[in-house]
Amino acid sequence: VQLVESGGGLVQAGGSLRLSCAASGTIFSDCAAGWYRQAPGKEREMVALISSDGMTKYTDSVKGRFTISRDNAKNTLYLQMDRLKPEDTAMYYCTALNAPAPGGGYSDYGGQGTRVTVSS
Repeated sequence: VQLVESGGGLVQAGGSLRLSCAASGTIFSDCAAGWYRQAPGKEREMVALISSDGMTKYTDSVKGRFTISRDNAKNTLYLQMDRLKPEDTAMYYCTALNAPAPGGGYSDYGGQGTRVTVSS
C-alpha cells in the first residue's frame, strides 16, 4: 500500500494550497481517511478526517478554512487549504484508517508527507 502526498509548497499568508494524496493498494472509499500535520518542535495533530460515508471533522484551528474531500474514482484524498496562516506551517501527512489490506484484513497506512510553509 502506498499513499503519496503532493501539493505542498511556499505560500504567503492569506493564500491557498490544495494537497492531494493518491492511494494504491487500498481503497479510500472503504475507510476513514484524513490529514495530520506536524510543525517543528510540536506534536503531530489531526487536521481533518473524512469517514467512509463522507462525514467530516476538523480541528478547531482550521474550521472554515480547510476542506477535506475524496475522489473515489481517482482513489485520491484532498485537503483544500484557504486563508492560510503562518501557524499552518508544518509537514502534512495523509492517512487511511482501518483500510483494506492487500492480503485481507485491515490496517492503518500513512504517507511520507508534504511540506507547507506559510510566510507572513
